[in-house]
Amino acid sequence: MSDATTTDLYEVTMALSYLREDMTRPATFSLFVRELPPERGFLVAAGVESALDFLTGFRVGPEDVAAYAAALHRPEQDLAPLLGLEFTGLVRAVPEGRIVLAGEPLLEVTAPLPQAQLVETYVLNQVSHQTAIASKAARCVLAAAGHPVVDFSLRRTHGTHAGHQVARLGAMVGFAGTSNVAAATAEGIPAVGTMAHSYVEAFGTEEAAFRAFARCHPGPVTFLVDTYDTEAGVRVAARVLGDLDLAARGPGSAVRLDSGDLGALAARARRLLDAAGLPDVRVVASGGLDEYAVDDLVRSGAPIDVYAVGTRVGVSADAPFLDSAYKLVEYAGRPVMKLSSAKVTAPGRKQVFRLPGYADVIALSDEPPPGGGVPLLETVMRDGRRVGGRSTVTECAARFAADLEGLPSAARRIRAPLAPRAAASERLTALAEQVRRRIETEQRTVPG
Repeated sequence: MSDATTTDLYEVTMALSYLREDMTRPATFSLFVRELPPERGFLVAAGVESALDFLTGFRVGPEDVAAYAAALHRPEQDLAPLLGLEFTGLVRAVPEGRIVLAGEPLLEVTAPLPQAQLVETYVLNQVSHQTAIASKAARCVLAAAGHPVVDFSLRRTHGTHAGHQVARLGAMVGFAGTSNVAAATAEGIPAVGTMAHSYVEAFGTEEAAFRAFARCHPGPVTFLVDTYDTEAGVRVAARVLGDLDLAARGPGSAVRLDSGDLGALAARARRLLDAAGLPDVRVVASGGLDEYAVDDLVRSGAPIDVYAVGTRVGVSADAPFLDSAYKLVEYAGRPVMKLSSAKVTAPGRKQVFRLPGYADVIALSDEPPPGGGVPLLETVMRDGRRVGGRSTVTECAARFAADLEGLPSAARRIRAPLAPRAAASERLTALAEQVRRRIETEQRTVPG
């Protein structure tokens, strides 16, 4: 069974009906986030590469038809029109790593209507989840104010696949490494790791544990010092590290604090390490950190060198979902829109133009750019095949860094950020009003 069954059942029922009605002309669906979550001043576009991987290999096979039929309790021959359906369409998207705002299309799919409909669920899933995580991770980098941030989230993400995505997305927005060996290997991300409390507990004393670890690993080494008494643990770690020659210790050795008042403990650890003649040994902090905790620690002046973030970032705990949508905006050359309360959509194929200061304009796709405007949506797939190669983490990171440089400071704030708002072009506004009037007229003339 292929990924063609990773869909909501109503996508199957709609696609089948479209085929039965011979409604196979081109349709455009637009994927966007209606409103930013609370405490977000921006989003980071992500998940596009996963969506393109899916679309490239999308094909409804016999096993998929059998699964659809079983789900609908119908004979397989009823679902036969779907057999062999592939994605042959056009995709325009904001490249991964770029900063985006509410209401702006992150991705637009144009394909024969049954195809564009059937791929909705998977595409929306990937872009929504990964954009939420990337945006959370980016805020951690901002909060750390230049200190390295590393990903420790794998053990508590919502599945190992999500854990891999978190590691990649973190690197995309500036994380220095990940504990996830598979993701580090696949994505070319530095792998980082220390030890667990269980390792220390397995030995008779902390010193025995630290010395055994140092014997096994040539350095640099990081000792977890808060299994029993943190201050005593730092003293033991300092003694063991001091017994190593500088070459063996390496410039990256550290002690890790994982619980308690991290700011106060970091200050005491720094004093003890300095007094032991170990100014080169770093202090790493972990344990329930996210951008809010990191921001507090940085602002307090805590002498922490590296921040390891895990659960709260890996699941975007304060904003675990986005108010995202994948809506039909044009079918067979006819612009369409949704009018229901609080969920009105804008009709027609679109382009987003970025102007200085993030005075973005959402326009129709064939509009010329306003003065100085740079288009965000790029053609990334044509005739069901990628245009260009898959973006690397390095390329995504470069896009993010460039966009972050121009982002207003109010949008960067960790608490009470002020998000820029994109404006609709005059032509888009006029088209929306025209389509609204047409729909209202058509609805009034329908016999009832």
